[in-house]
Amino acid sequence: MNEENRGIELSIQNIVSWHLARNLIHGSDDKQQVLKLIQEVGELSDSVCKKQSPIDDIGDIIVVLINIAIRHNLSLKDCIDHAYEDIKDRRGKMVDGIFIKEEDSVDPDSYGNK
Repeated sequence: MNEENRGIELSIQNIVSWHLARNLIHGSDDKQQVLKLIQEVGELSDSVCKKQSPIDDIGDIIVVLINIAIRHNLSLKDCIDHAYEDIKDRRGKMVDGIFIKEEDSVDPDSYGNK
């Protein structure tokens, strides 16, 4: 394991310990953590719109995601690997700065022809 990966693992362990010390794993629930996640995503949106650094917001989002993962006996690596398996062969195109999956693309000429 390289030094950066060891550093990430240590940071995650520190966050898990922080959650446990504050009873945020057993004393909270998924619903409360998802509400917290939405709050943090809102803060990220605010920072992006104001052209401010998103570093704190991204970190806070990851902290909440670690909490949710731990309560489901998942690691961030499990979740990232699962997501990558879903997207690795995905095809699509960029439309107005948004990636549209091939299967979600709608041919404007096909409206009403189903």
